[in-house]
Amino acid sequence: MQGLKSAQGVRCTRHVAPIASRSLLRSVVPRFVVAREQSSVQQLVVEEVESVESAAVEQQQEHGQMQVVKPVEKQAEKQAVSSSNGNGKAKKEKEDSSDTTAQGSLAKVIPQAKTVRNLVFVTSEVAPWSKTGGLGDVLGSLPIALAARGHRVMVVTPRYSDYAEPTYSGTTININGNEVGMYHYAHKGVDWVFVDHPCYPRPGGIYADEHGVYGDNQFRYQLLCLAAMEAPLQLPLGEKGLYGQDCVFIANDWHAALVPVYLAAKYRPYGVYTNARSVMAIHNLRHQGVFPPGTFPSLGLPDGWYQAMEYQYPPHLRQGAYEEEGRSVNTLKAGITVADRLVTVSPGYAEEIRTWLGGWGMEGMIDARGPVLNGIVNGIDDEDWNPAVDKHLPVKYDISSFKAGKAACKKALQEELGLPVNADIPLIAFIGRLDYQKGADIVLQAAPWMMSQGVQLVCLGTGTTDLENGLRWLEAAYRDQARGWVGFNVAMSHKITAAADILLMPSRFEPCGLNQLYAMAYGAVPVAHATGGLRDTVLDFNPESQTGTGWTFSSCDASGLMHATGLALATLRDYPNDFEGIQRRGMQRDSSWNGAAEQYEQIFEWAIMDQPYA
Repeated sequence: MQGLKSAQGVRCTRHVAPIASRSLLRSVVPRFVVAREQSSVQQLVVEEVESVESAAVEQQQEHGQMQVVKPVEKQAEKQAVSSSNGNGKAKKEKEDSSDTTAQGSLAKVIPQAKTVRNLVFVTSEVAPWSKTGGLGDVLGSLPIALAARGHRVMVVTPRYSDYAEPTYSGTTININGNEVGMYHYAHKGVDWVFVDHPCYPRPGGIYADEHGVYGDNQFRYQLLCLAAMEAPLQLPLGEKGLYGQDCVFIANDWHAALVPVYLAAKYRPYGVYTNARSVMAIHNLRHQGVFPPGTFPSLGLPDGWYQAMEYQYPPHLRQGAYEEEGRSVNTLKAGITVADRLVTVSPGYAEEIRTWLGGWGMEGMIDARGPVLNGIVNGIDDEDWNPAVDKHLPVKYDISSFKAGKAACKKALQEELGLPVNADIPLIAFIGRLDYQKGADIVLQAAPWMMSQGVQLVCLGTGTTDLENGLRWLEAAYRDQARGWVGFNVAMSHKITAAADILLMPSRFEPCGLNQLYAMAYGAVPVAHATGGLRDTVLDFNPESQTGTGWTFSSCDASGLMHATGLALATLRDYPNDFEGIQRRGMQRDSSWNGAAEQYEQIFEWAIMDQPYA
């Protein structure tokens, strides 16, 4: 890794396996582990669809096969053509749009859906009311995007606290002897429904406290699923009243995975919800909702449904449960087995969970359902994450002023954190949970090398005790170059993203990832492990064709991170114009939810076109 500051060999470097070894690598590992060639990377950049009608025809022709829906990249050329049509008109538009939430562009015109549906999202988290990770962010934004396209959208989630906005709807539902109150808040076209029961509020976190996970989590989320099934039938909302039986239920992760099961086992057989469909959304397959087999009777399902939920752990994971032969009740497995369609949060993750490297023991059953498995990259809230209107930034900026804006944000952050103020020092950032998945340990292992490259490193996150102590060690060892913020602060995460030149994402697995999307929107260049959604959204920089939005590495260790970061630093220092081009392409990328919402609509249509799966 010596000599990375030098320009020698940087412009012709390609982070791929040698030609002689690539065929061998492909024969022994899944293709998502092999580093991509630039030519294949370029194929991932999809042209914007000119005709919605022709796109719909093509998608219907492909119906029945696994669809990997690629993210759509905005084309800079189209923006140039659009902005050149009439200088006087363009100037007036620019003046009139100074307060728009778009990055220096006109207010967006949101297309309307061809077919309007009643959509019911069921989730354990929804921002801003409850959130532990990306699940809450997605469920706080995607329903709004779909409602803006004309759908009637309801989100059902637990009432963990006495939230200010939702009010009692006047409806109480009796679920197996449990009185459940329904609270409602109409906001941005969405009906936010909060299920109220004494089992939800806890002094600790949503799922666990310092003593571990709550022992009644199975009951808590069973109750949520049953309440969500009853809400469209019993809860009149607004002028339109009841949602009724013609709904599409979107169950998110294991907490809502009983929704497809109850739909098939407790409603359809009795003539209720016969036209309804279910979509199982997998945000993180690692969390599956596994409980002892003796808890099955408490779920209120017919005995014949036990096989849909039964899961047997392999011997090395049984942890002494020999008397039960490793058997368990797996909630997510049941949802995957029964749902009409499956969707994950990126095309790459849709591929990975079908293999033993990413399937967490369920790759076989997921692969069997491959024809109905889709991958859609998440979007971001471009009102909250937009440097042109970000209330947390000392200086706001857009693509026309990002160089000066980012320099001002870097200066302000250096002053706030007590780092030497120097605009020429590259600022590298890491923001995320301090755990094995996010690769925080890899950042700490590579930190001494980064310090030798004359950079500043700022890390923000909370997690395991050893990694939190690692951040404290980092700051103590390199007082003039590093800062470790243990904890999480929303305002600080925005400030760091705006100030950073490079953002590190060495996640060992990442279903989608949002920080790389935030980084690109703010002109920070991501350096990421080529896995899951990171592989789909961070396109490797090609110095010859001047394409790409960052750097990826296939070897998820300190060596791989240092190599990719070294390329980024060498480009920043020796080829600043190339680095600026990478920043501009990242900021031009359309990461809004509208494109993802349109792809979700296709999933709903496919689900309704088919007969119920169970």
